[in-house]
Amino acid sequence: MAGRHEKIEKNSFLMLVLILITISIGGIVEIAPLFYLESTIERVAGMRPYTPLELAGRNIYIREGCYVCHSQMIRSLRDEVDRYGHYSLAAESMYDHPFQWGSKRTGPDLARVGNRYSDAWHVAHMTRPRSVVPESVMPGYPFLARRLLDYRRIAEDLRANRTVGVPYSDVMIANAVVDVEAQAQADAVAAADLIRRYPKAQARDFDGNPDAITELDALIAYLQMLGTLVDVNAFKAAGNSLR
Repeated sequence: MAGRHEKIEKNSFLMLVLILITISIGGIVEIAPLFYLESTIERVAGMRPYTPLELAGRNIYIREGCYVCHSQMIRSLRDEVDRYGHYSLAAESMYDHPFQWGSKRTGPDLARVGNRYSDAWHVAHMTRPRSVVPESVMPGYPFLARRLLDYRRIAEDLRANRTVGVPYSDVMIANAVVDVEAQAQADAVAAADLIRRYPKAQARDFDGNPDAITELDALIAYLQMLGTLVDVNAFKAAGNSLR
């Protein structure tokens, strides 16, 4: 056996050929199934596309670079699960273009931050972070509460996402502007239609200013949705749990 290895190790051409054969076999085994699998993402009940207001908030989240300091991927390690909640599922990022998994945490992971804090807490945190988290190094974003949300072309944003596979229907796109206004205003008559199109959508005045729809409204709507769509208890009950 050692003699055969010696023959391969001393013949660079033979070694190169054998390496290429090994890589080819491994590549075929990994790549070939992708040609007949419809999707590599496990379907999970509850996932839906972002509402227009949540999508606008996500755009602001990316614009302000929040992803640089906050990840949205809880790994299946006990310390992460104990701190942040159930580990992240691939399906929870299926409508993200681009995904927000991140590679660094200056601040905590936000994959399941939705409904963990009140809207008022988020307003205070975005305005003066150290007023609620004294050790925070995050800069303040008070201008978001003063800047009106420009959602005139939000329907085009939905349409662009549909081209990359997000299942926005024609009805969703046609009602995009109406849905922004319905979700950001408390007791909006159109909120019922919004929730029919986007189950579990939260409709209210997020930033505490009922006279305007601001960028802070959109950002808080996005944050309050994160991690709330999938019922992880049902997921555990189905036998898909790390414990």
